[in-house]
Amino acid sequence: MQNKLEMIRQYAKEKLGSDRSGHDFYHVERVAKIASRLAEQEGVKDQAIIVAASYLHDVIDDKVVADVATEADELRIFLTDLGLSEGEIEEIFYIIENLSYSKELEAGKAQLSLAGQIVQDADRIDALGAIGILRTAYYGGHTQSPLYDPNVAPKRFTTKQAYREKSTVINHFYEKLFKLPETMNTLAGKEEAGKRKTFMEEFLKRFYEEWDI
Repeated sequence: MQNKLEMIRQYAKEKLGSDRSGHDFYHVERVAKIASRLAEQEGVKDQAIIVAASYLHDVIDDKVVADVATEADELRIFLTDLGLSEGEIEEIFYIIENLSYSKELEAGKAQLSLAGQIVQDADRIDALGAIGILRTAYYGGHTQSPLYDPNVAPKRFTTKQAYREKSTVINHFYEKLFKLPETMNTLAGKEEAGKRKTFMEEFLKRFYEEWDI
């Protein structure tokens, strides 16, 4: 299985290597590493599905690709040719199609397997902390969103469409990022997310101080 996982890693690198939205190959590689660490802390020994889904979770994401259906078909063919069973392929697809925060706004939190819960936690952890701050700013530039406007209050979203509308970079901390720790599935994920949220709160204190100089 190790050779198959390396080929999956290379597939993700090919698909996401040129991404400039913060959902690039290095993001999914961090997610894979975080997920493996969480799996160890949760006592999960077989991590093949976890690692595979971590690397592949953004290759059919509509934030990243223009044609989700075509990319999904290509991914299914790739995994089939790689020799994964139908059950393994379906589990990977269920994870990567149901872990996003935006989908939860309308459909509620999906009933993920433990493997899926770990991948979801890992993906959300990478949206927090120092990495999360930079990725938020980077994505804001990618979407040409304002950095901050003290006259624009954070919004509360109830639909995916509304969530994708432009806000400010700083508002995104309140609209999504600070809500992530309470959505964590695993104890290890909750602990790491809490630490990273604290760092971000300290960052914002300094940001507001410098903004008002």
